[in-house]
Amino acid sequence: MATNYSGKTRIESDLIGELEVPVEALYGVQTLRGIENFPISRFHLSDYPLFINGLAMTKLGAAEANHQLGLLTDEQFDAISKACLEIMQGQHHDQFPCDMIQGGAGTTTNMNANEVIANRALQIMGHQPGEYQYCSPNDHVNCSQSTNDAYPCGIHLGLYATHQVFMKHYNALIESFEKKAKEFAHILKMGRTQLEDAVPMTLGQTFGAFAQILKEERKNLDFAAEEFLTVNMGATAIGTGICSEPEYSEKCIAALRQITGWDIKLAEDLVAATSDTSCMVGYSSALRRVAVKLNKICNDLRLLGSGPRCGLHEFDLPARQPGSSIMPGKVNPVIPEVMNQICYKVIGNDACVAMCGQEAQMELNAMEPTMAQCCFESAEIMMNGFDTLRVNCVDGIKANEEQCLKYVQDSFGVVTALNPVIGYKNSTKIAKEAMATGRRVYDLVLEHGILTKEELDIILSPENLIKPVKLDIKPRR
Repeated sequence: MATNYSGKTRIESDLIGELEVPVEALYGVQTLRGIENFPISRFHLSDYPLFINGLAMTKLGAAEANHQLGLLTDEQFDAISKACLEIMQGQHHDQFPCDMIQGGAGTTTNMNANEVIANRALQIMGHQPGEYQYCSPNDHVNCSQSTNDAYPCGIHLGLYATHQVFMKHYNALIESFEKKAKEFAHILKMGRTQLEDAVPMTLGQTFGAFAQILKEERKNLDFAAEEFLTVNMGATAIGTGICSEPEYSEKCIAALRQITGWDIKLAEDLVAATSDTSCMVGYSSALRRVAVKLNKICNDLRLLGSGPRCGLHEFDLPARQPGSSIMPGKVNPVIPEVMNQICYKVIGNDACVAMCGQEAQMELNAMEPTMAQCCFESAEIMMNGFDTLRVNCVDGIKANEEQCLKYVQDSFGVVTALNPVIGYKNSTKIAKEAMATGRRVYDLVLEHGILTKEELDIILSPENLIKPVKLDIKPRR
């Protein structure tokens, strides 16, 4: 909210009565009601500029349709259009102070947008804020609309715009893992299953797998986001289109397509679409899938980078801060840790979205405000997390090549690579002896005369350990 108000006020009234509104404010009485009624959280509409832009796009599309239908004068339309464009350019965002979490199915947010646009339009027309006889928040800016179609449309457009930004940050993180996969392609290490030694692989394969499991989510994210392009403009209160004119929906959709450049479509059944919030359920679920995968990756980074003396220590994570107020020299994996916590928050938000989504009663879901807040928040904190994980961690990871090789050499897990050549019986015998004595599999195979050194080196060469091979080698005993 702007802080340079003079203290002077104007009187505005609504159904409930009169309130004093700061004379310089572009918002009006209903926004002020929302501020007074819903001092709930630290999440305010002004914190989500792409949502505000989505609302402005919605109102601009509606204004263009209403103007074509003769419901707005040229002067009103020009002023409303200019006000919407200013908002879309980032102006007046401080005039959206309402809490994201609110009762009324988004009425406070819708009226906040209506009032700001109307009052800015009045200024453009040469009038004072509050002189609503010339341009009204309800009669003109909200013409042919209800909160129940304009508000979800603004959410949809805001979240779709957010998704476009989200994917840039997401792809940058994937590219960071891919670069490390190439950098570490030659480094042999031990693979593990159930936290136990398994078979050799390369460190490059580990990081390549991180990149791949994230890449596989791009299609799902895009699919979920595409659902935001289907909107219910013209549904008005419950989907019947009451208070709108014939052809309004079609004209509004055409205007929105032109304004955004996106393939926006009108919902097939407006009654169904007005109560259905499954697009937010779907997108939140897509974010949760990413969170689950990133949580696994960050856990692996913490485990494989643990130490430096008594952990796995296959690589060094960049030191970002002193790790302890009491233990000198300690450095903690703080960046993967914060990404873990972001993932848990996103998963929690998804549970909230799902619970709100099932609370659609009759012809409307009144829980949309919290669903929207959760989706915007999840996307935002994940983007921030992607960037800090990439810049402050992944890009700076340094491999401990010698340590990785030592684990391979010391592990009896390499006997698995020998199994197709020397047979299960010999392999079991060698593995059992290695476990009992602590000696290397390599040395025991030579000692028992099962293979020559040359043969053993061929089988255990990095290039033959990390992919299927067919070797013409037979056991000597």
